[in-house]
Parts: sequence; structure tokens; C-alpha cells
Amino acid sequence: MKSTKNTTRRSFLKQATSTGVSLAVGSQLLAGQHPPGQDAAKPAPKPEKPAKAQEQPPAGEPKSPFADLRIAYIGTGGIGGHHLDETTPLGVRCPCYCDVDTNQFAEVAKRFPDARQYQDYRQMFDKEQKNIDAVMIGTPDHHHYPATILAMQLGKHVYTQKPLTHTPWEAWQLTEAARKYKVATQMGNQGHALEGWRMVYEWIRGGALGTIKEVHNWTDRPIWPQGIDRPKEVDAVPDNLNWDVWLGPAPERPYRKDVYHAFNWRGWWDFGAGALGDMACHTMDGMFWALQPGEPTSIEPVAVTSVNNETFPRASVVRWEFPPATYADGGKRPGFVGYWYDGGLKPTLPADLEYGRGLAGTGNLFIGDKAAIIIEGSYGDKCAIYPQSKSQAIGKPREMLERSPGHVREWLMACVGEKPVDFPKSNFAYAGPMTSTILLGNIAVRVGRRLTWDGAAKKFTNVPDANQYLTKEYREGWKF
Repeated sequence: MKSTKNTTRRSFLKQATSTGVSLAVGSQLLAGQHPPGQDAAKPAPKPEKPAKAQEQPPAGEPKSPFADLRIAYIGTGGIGGHHLDETTPLGVRCPCYCDVDTNQFAEVAKRFPDARQYQDYRQMFDKEQKNIDAVMIGTPDHHHYPATILAMQLGKHVYTQKPLTHTPWEAWQLTEAARKYKVATQMGNQGHALEGWRMVYEWIRGGALGTIKEVHNWTDRPIWPQGIDRPKEVDAVPDNLNWDVWLGPAPERPYRKDVYHAFNWRGWWDFGAGALGDMACHTMDGMFWALQPGEPTSIEPVAVTSVNNETFPRASVVRWEFPPATYADGGKRPGFVGYWYDGGLKPTLPADLEYGRGLAGTGNLFIGDKAAIIIEGSYGDKCAIYPQSKSQAIGKPREMLERSPGHVREWLMACVGEKPVDFPKSNFAYAGPMTSTILLGNIAVRVGRRLTWDGAAKKFTNVPDANQYLTKEYREGWKF
């Protein structure tokens, strides 16, 4: 089977999510200094006037169940624009929004002309905490944790883009925070709501593949620069951008146009999580859902191009070894290995894959001792049993999982109390452990060694120096 063009992110997002409303934090926002001595827990003043709800249903039509939900958007460009597209048609309220780049204000201002604008979400939370119910966060990765934990501490529901955090430690903190604060949470890996990953789960858990021995996951990323050094040139910061707040918890560095903001931050250790962090929460989602791997016992960088202290390598292959496990329903599985490939690297074609079929630019292979699954794309939505003779015999799996009303809608339903706070299927109890395990792969890449992992103690046991990368130093004013 020839490789087909992957589903675009925009078209996929339109398919996977349903409109809803919440307080959103975006990838291109933040600004101003945090007012000295201002307490984040201090009650916020009442708004001067209520924010105008947009696109209410015409007279005589039922009111949207989300029409009273007050949302703040942190990040209004890029993925933040998608958050707006998904929620504003439901007539939600937006008292305020935030973006470090004021050039990103125009579209949201058209939709919510009375909403107040901020460039620093710390200021927004200080002043608006009584005026918002939920937050959607679409910032660069290094801002995911600070924005999310501040919102949760104030009792706000949160929808945070993938990867959930920048470091494993941050993922552990948000997993625990979800238990503590009992707010509705969801990570933005929208493929979790689609049919594909459910079919993969049902084939595997229904026994169609037999015993899973290995899972291969690969991506066509990076599509941004990696394997480069920090530029020596410095540019003046444009008036529309608050560079100090964009840096946020990261170490201070000079501004250079188009090197970091607004897209290429993904390739820098201080700001992003590389191709692995950017895409594995999509592409490896089926493995985590169906096999519930838990903590790995080892993580190994099988193949890596040159590594430096500034950016991720141009290409890598990473291997996780997972121990045997017992599922919540009492079923058991033996141990297995999971692989990740990026930078154009892919697994070897399986010997039993029909001649003439190839591997898509992004995809997966689930290898069992009875049959296997091949997937095209990042979201499990083009999955099939191979070889074809076994596909015909096995057929479509028996439904075992509830179907989704939409990834965003799952979260919105929990925000308004229509469903329990843990109803969203990629809530932080699921997304936190998945994110931390994925990010352990970046640490193995960085140190260039096979690492043995003690999941109970949350530490590497054979290379103690690697433990420094489980967390990071936070700049003054950003330690939450």
C-alpha cells in the first residue's frame, strides 16, 4: 500500500473536537511584569461590565448548555485560534484573554469585543480569578505547567495542549493536582476522541493480535530547526511582543527574530520538547491506552544524531522496555518494548507485510504473535490488520469502549457538571503519566546512555547525573 498524504492538523482538529467553552491559555501569550507584592490568591475585583457572549442561538432555539461558561484564553494565535474556533460558536463567555504578542489580539477581539486583554497570565489570574470558570492553554511547552497549575490552584477547569508539560516532574505535579483540586482536566491530544484508537484498543484487548511483543511509532517531524546552536546575532524586540514574559520560567537570552517565537521554539531544550514531545502524545497514544504500560524499566537512545545543549538532535530512535502488567479488569499481559523514530527514520518493513506496501510518513506498527496492526498518520484514524488474509478473518473488533462526543466537548461537559470531572478521557490522571514516560525518552537522548528507571522512586539508577533533567531551574517570578 502506497503512503498517503497525512491528515492535516487543522482538518483533523475540526473532525476530532466539538465546540465548547472554557478559560484558555495560548501559545503566543503572556506579557507585563507580575505586580510586586500582589498575591495570586487575592480576590479579584468584579468586572466593570459582563463580557458579551457571542453567537447565542436565535430566539426560540434552545440555549447552549455551555452558554454560561466563562472562558479565558491564554494564547490566541496558532493552536489558541483553534480553541476559539471550537468554543465560541457555542455562545460561551470570555471575560478576558492573554497573549504575549498583541498582534494575536485582533481575531479574539472581534469575537469578544468587551473582553479584557493581558500579556501576562499571572496578572490575569490576579485580577480576573472571580470572573472565569475554565482555562484553555495553548502556549509554548515551557509555559504549560505554570499556567496550568496556577489555574488549578484557583479551582479553574483546564484544557492544556500537548505535551502536558515540559519536564517529567511537572507532569507528576499536575497528575497529583488533578486529584487534589478535583477540576475537569483534558490534554489536547485530539486523536483520543476518534474511532481509530478505539479500534486499536478493541483489537488488542479482544485478543485479535495475540501477545504484543513490540510497538513501533514514528513521525515526519521535526518540521522546524533542530541540531543547531544558539545564534550570535541579536535583534531588537518588536513593540508587539513582551519578550521577558515569553521567556517566562526559562533562562534569560537575547531575542532573535524567527528563531524562537512564534513557531520554532519546539526545537530548543529551554522551550520545547522536540519531535518526541511534540508528537508522541498523539502518535503513541494508542500504545498507552491499549497496553497501559505503566513505568518503564529502561529507556535507551538506539540511534541519535549529534546532541548539543541548545537544541534537540535532527533525528533519533528511542526504545522503552515495559514490564508485565495486570489490567484494571484483571487481564494480564507480558512485558513489551516500544520504539520511537523521528527525523525521517522509520522501522524496518515487517517480513509479513505484503510486497509493495510501505510505511506512511507518520504511523505505527503493533506486532503480535497472531497478527499485527499498521497505521497511517498520527491519530490512529487509518488502521488495519495485516497481512490482509488475517484482516478478512478477524474483521472489525467488538466495541468495548464508549464513543466520544468530541475531545473538547468531553471537557466542556465536565466543566458544566453534565459529566463527572474525570469524564474527559485524556484527563490528567491519564495524560500525566503518559507525558512523563515520553519525556524520559528525551533525557535518554540528551545523556546518550541506556538508562535504568526506578518508577517507584522516580529516579534513574545507573546514571545519577541524568536525574538533573527530571526537572529544571525556574527563573525568579515563575516558581509555582
